[in-house]
Amino acid sequence: MHTHAEVSEKGGASLSTELDAAAGAYFKAEHRHPTLPEIAAYYRERRMACVVFTVDAESATGTPPVPNEEIAEAALRNPDVIIPFAGVDPYKGKAAVRQIRRLVEEFGVKGFKFHPNIQAFHPNDRMAYPLYEAIEEAGAVAVFHTGQTGIGAGAPGGGGIRLKYSNPMDVDDVAADFPGMRIVLAHPSFPWQDEALAVATHKPQVYIDLSGWSPKYFPPQLVRYANSLLQDKVLFGSDFPLLAPDRWLADFAELPIKDEVRPKILKENAARLLGLTGN
Repeated sequence: MHTHAEVSEKGGASLSTELDAAAGAYFKAEHRHPTLPEIAAYYRERRMACVVFTVDAESATGTPPVPNEEIAEAALRNPDVIIPFAGVDPYKGKAAVRQIRRLVEEFGVKGFKFHPNIQAFHPNDRMAYPLYEAIEEAGAVAVFHTGQTGIGAGAPGGGGIRLKYSNPMDVDDVAADFPGMRIVLAHPSFPWQDEALAVATHKPQVYIDLSGWSPKYFPPQLVRYANSLLQDKVLFGSDFPLLAPDRWLADFAELPIKDEVRPKILKENAARLLGLTGN
């Protein structure tokens, strides 16, 4: 449920050199910049499908994103492995709304990723509401980065990235105001893990993906809720290429997850969320 396209076929990257270097060092990632064909081959070799997206934070960072159309076109060429999501910049207003509608209608994009830290906005900022209206109307999914981020970690001043934007309680407002929009809280939400669990148990359309952390570092309460109250709303994600799914799965195998819950987390919950059941 969580795979990044970080380089364009034309060579551009979705992060500045400083932020990209900091993220690579933070995660100790080896193969940092796979192309979309390489992502498709990587996941096909593992007999997995993957949700792929970029982050559009051009207004905040000045760095253009990987074009969403490239990801959507790669999904059309590789429908067995790539599920297309997109990144939209909330500061682009009406242009972003048009982009959402076009990507869904013309390319079959299934969801949209927001990274409040990099995009420098609070998810409950009313300026973003027209985007959520378009996503809700399209029946698409909204993914919000939550908690601390490895982007900028260790760089002077954290690369200018501010953590305050990623408290999942901001997304609780969004979930209350857009009850028809399915929402994924991405990552264990340190230092707001309890807040994320509260939102996901209270709002029926809110899910949690488990990307960005090795499962051996998951907070105990996250494991407990994944095994019980949220067993139908927790989703496998790795954060590739920052964290490889092979490592994630190996560490997940060591968690005390019930046998009947494992297939839900690894596939069934995501298939139902994305409307892929029966495929």
